[in-house]
Amino acid sequence: MKILIVEDEPSLRELIERSLEKERYVVETASDLRSALDKVGCYDYDCILLDIMLPDGNGLQLLEELKTMRKRENVIILSAKDSIEDKVKGLDLGADDYLPKPFHLAELSARIKSVIRRRHHDGDMDIRIGNVRIVPEQFQVFVNESKMELNRKEYDILHYFCNRPGRLVQKSQLAEAVWGDHIDQVDNFDFIYAQVKNLRKKLKEAGATISLSAVYGLGYKLIVE
Repeated sequence: MKILIVEDEPSLRELIERSLEKERYVVETASDLRSALDKVGCYDYDCILLDIMLPDGNGLQLLEELKTMRKRENVIILSAKDSIEDKVKGLDLGADDYLPKPFHLAELSARIKSVIRRRHHDGDMDIRIGNVRIVPEQFQVFVNESKMELNRKEYDILHYFCNRPGRLVQKSQLAEAVWGDHIDQVDNFDFIYAQVKNLRKKLKEAGATISLSAVYGLGYKLIVE
């Protein structure tokens, strides 16, 4: 899961970043509206944490841009402004939640998980596809209720695909989601092939009824057999 933090206060931005990285999110940051607009124009995120008051504009402009681009990122507004007008406008523009400052990091984490569950899994805590069950709270995977041992990147890749069943995922898109936006600077994606190859082997050996099908020259898609 990849999160974008749009926050101009360095200490708060870094605090949120460290906290989310401990929870195994891939985290990117932007300190102003311009850099945030650049990032959402180039990359996809599972959730955006958006401050309204930015040094070069109003954060609500980012919501307007997402709407224009027809992107469906989950957005949680984080703002010290307790104006009901800003809250209503943000929700009308497509924000999923609103958390006033100051807030506890534990509550922020819970809000992130909640909006992602609502978007992808109708609020269910676990992800179930075929005979595979993922427990995101514990980073665990079960096949026919038998625990499957995966390394961190294998788990992250499987989690990403299970949130997008049947959708073609390009190698560059997968790399950005699991390794971060800076990965677009690498020369090739051989490291992805190796991780996906190991994951496909483990799924087959465990008797999973899902698999990652290669689409030649493009990427992969998760299919239910």
